[in-house]
Amino acid sequence: MRQDIGERPYTVDDLEDMPDDGRRYELIDGMLLVSPAPALRHQKIVAKLIVMLDALCPEGMHVLPAPFAVRHSRTTEVQPDLLVAREEDFTDKLLPVAPLLVVEVLSPSSVMTDTNLKKSLYERMGVPSYWVVDPRQPMLDVFELNAEGRYELVSVVKGDQAFEAVRPFPVRVVPVELLGTLK
Repeated sequence: MRQDIGERPYTVDDLEDMPDDGRRYELIDGMLLVSPAPALRHQKIVAKLIVMLDALCPEGMHVLPAPFAVRHSRTTEVQPDLLVAREEDFTDKLLPVAPLLVVEVLSPSSVMTDTNLKKSLYERMGVPSYWVVDPRQPMLDVFELNAEGRYELVSVVKGDQAFEAVRPFPVRVVPVELLGTLK
């Protein structure tokens, strides 16, 4: 691991030296973010969303869970909990352009990062749709880019309410159903 911490921003080259310890290592504008392994409710929601979205995903698009790198620049590489992107936008190792949809599932350690830092990054990258799922409620906040390229909160759905997504393709999401049999 790099010894000159603080002398320069981290880069994607530094990520290759990070330990394989079950944590997620991401960069935003040269700042290193380290997240612990996700908990049960988090993983259950990611799994349910993958199955749901993948079943309806049109040809030419792919639904992927973390870890899969979205590299915005040499100093910014994140691994969204879930992403949807066009097939032609992927390389074998990463996604070098904005996904069509990013979903982050909140963990106690990620609330501020997901709702502020990452939200700002995804807006700057031009990710058309950004969903934030709170597994404690359960609740889904949906942000979409407006004509000025700024995120607008277009829907907040809780419990057994339904969100009828249009972007990146039609899908119906009911937050409480994302937990399956978990209480």
